[in-house]
Amino acid sequence: MARWIVLVSPVGGIAAEASSVRTLAEFEGSAEEAMAEFATRVNSYDRDVTKVTRREVFRCSDRSYFVRVNGRLSQFEYFFQLAELVADTK
Repeated sequence: MARWIVLVSPVGGIAAEASSVRTLAEFEGSAEEAMAEFATRVNSYDRDVTKVTRREVFRCSDRSYFVRVNGRLSQFEYFFQLAELVADTK
């Protein structure tokens, strides 16, 4: 079974100043299971928004998405990536 991580990076707005790339999730599964988990994370992430009024999801590739989330008073943008572990020295 493959190991996967979902990475998220704030792109615009106040959130971009708070942090850089962070690991949102780490799990094991097939490619199909990983894509399903990735889609769930992309479509539900709202860490910095108190009340989501709109969510726009743009696919850059099969494993990367740009997401714009609008709240009542602010807008946040994030870049998501799904990565598969390909080497481990353990």
